Amino acid sequence: MQVVLVDAGGANIGSVLFALQRLGVEATLSADAGVIRGADRVILPGVSTAAMVMGRLRELDLVDTLRTLEKPLLGVCVGMQLLYERSEEGDVECLGLLPGKVCKLPGSASLRIPHVGWNTLQSVRNSTLADGIAGGDHAYFVHSYAAPVTADCVFSSEHGQAFAAVVQRGRVAGAQFHPERSAGVGARLLQNFIEQGLA
Repeated sequence: MQVVLVDAGGANIGSVLFALQRLGVEATLSADAGVIRGADRVILPGVSTAAMVMGRLRELDLVDTLRTLEKPLLGVCVGMQLLYERSEEGDVECLGLLPGKVCKLPGSASLRIPHVGWNTLQSVRNSTLADGIAGGDHAYFVHSYAAPVTADCVFSSEHGQAFAAVVQRGRVAGAQFHPERSAGVGARLLQNFIEQGLA
């Protein structure tokens, strides 16, 4: 099983690698299109802005590689947001693998943005990604922008409004929360992705 992390400059790359190592998976960090295409599983991490990470993918000439990838792809945090058509963060065109637009979460005097900390997951539909994870379980989030709850949503969460926490359509999936910081829930999500793929 060859697992590749796309080296798009995200600050959470090291922690995702360590999370995979805890599962016994030695992943490869690469920005090489051939290596990415040859992987059994591809993970697109990202802690930055949508515009910065998309800019990095364009510099590396990896946009078409990810758009046409035939193996299971998991986006994490900003990496998940890039799976959509556009992001309001910088009004940037994204990968377009999932329909919809990523928008800023609503803030108020009593509701802080960014959304930081543990939050509850609500089960929306079945997916192999969800095996062993239940509605009511908690995951760790750090984000100001989020994707809408659509037919692709597996788990939602809420911060001012409902948003997509885990999504999946065919070979493409994403987690808005940080699996590498979400204890057993995050480990199980990564394990499901590695061992079962997407169905």
